Parts: sequence; structure tokens; C-alpha cells
Amino acid sequence: MMTSNRPYLMRAIYEWILDNDMTPHVLIDATMQDVDVPQHYVEDGRIILNISPSAVQQFAIDDNCLAFNARFGGRPSSIYAPIDAIRAIYAAENSEGMMFEALPQANVPEEGDPEPDPPEPPPQGKRPALRVVK
Repeated sequence: MMTSNRPYLMRAIYEWILDNDMTPHVLIDATMQDVDVPQHYVEDGRIILNISPSAVQQFAIDDNCLAFNARFGGRPSSIYAPIDAIRAIYAAENSEGMMFEALPQANVPEEGDPEPDPPEPPPQGKRPALRVVK
């Protein structure tokens, strides 16, 4: 099994946006576990952040997370988002970039949720109906 290509694509698009003298922004799903962003800037469970070199310090995109320091309303904040929480990276000026699909979460039933119905067993003794097409 190969590692995720998401951090590699994010780093490449980040560099591409900067090389074209544009402003990179990220869209983060702030509802995901371990996301640490200023909650008073979160709207509908998401936050958009400017990640240009002039707006952030100690910026890093590694194989596991996006992390940096920035100021919000003049107050310093440490930002941390697991790679899986990043939904898009794009240029603010023209929206060119890449969106990422949400990865499936483990389906853990909440306490008090009814037990799901077991899947239907496949029919027994029936052979597949395959035929040769010319």
C-alpha cells in the first residue's frame, strides 16, 4: 500500500501558486479531530486561511499535517490541521488550485444508536450469468 499523495500535491500546488505571484489559501474542515484553529473564525465547520509566507511563520506541510503560526486580530495563534482535514488549496486571486475529497471516517456507532441490520447474504447455489460478447 502506498502513502497518501495529498501532502505531496499540497506542497507542489503551494509552490506553484507562489511561483505565479499569487496568494495561497487553504480550506480546512474544522470539525475533524485534532484540528486546532481559532474557533471564532470558523463558519459552517470550515475555515479559510491565508498561508502566504508574509502571513505565516514556521510554516510546514509534512506527511501528517499542516502547521504554522499566524496572527488573528493581532493575537498570535498556532495552527494545526491533519492532512486529512485539508479540503482545498488554491490561489485567492483566481481560485486555481485543487480540492480534496473527504476521506471516509471509521463508522463507530454512537452510544444509544440502534445496531445496524446485518448485510444480506449472497444467494446460494446460483452461478453468475456471464456470456461472451463478440
